[in-house]
Amino acid sequence: MEIRWRLRMAAAQREVWTGAQLKRLLSDRAGLELSSASISALLTKQPSQIKLSTLAALCTALQCQPSELIEVDTSPAAMPAKTTKDEPRAKRAGAGRGRTPPPF
Repeated sequence: MEIRWRLRMAAAQREVWTGAQLKRLLSDRAGLELSSASISALLTKQPSQIKLSTLAALCTALQCQPSELIEVDTSPAAMPAKTTKDEPRAKRAGAGRGRTPPPF
């Protein structure tokens, strides 16, 4: 699963080109005060986590839906191959990493 942060695209579609413009919209429309550094990070990097209240404020400020800010690709990802009974026990248990294999 891949997640893409699309804040910059959503902002540009609404002719919001700078962090200062977004900061002003967040303050005026949503009552959220974020630092310039936080605004810049939201515009330039994909956050690893975001508060729901911040997401809601961004949606209010840009008059959009969360789906316009976050794109989730739910297509099946290639799963790593599972170990089989034919593999040596030590390899399955993580031998070579200083651990002894558990009894089976």
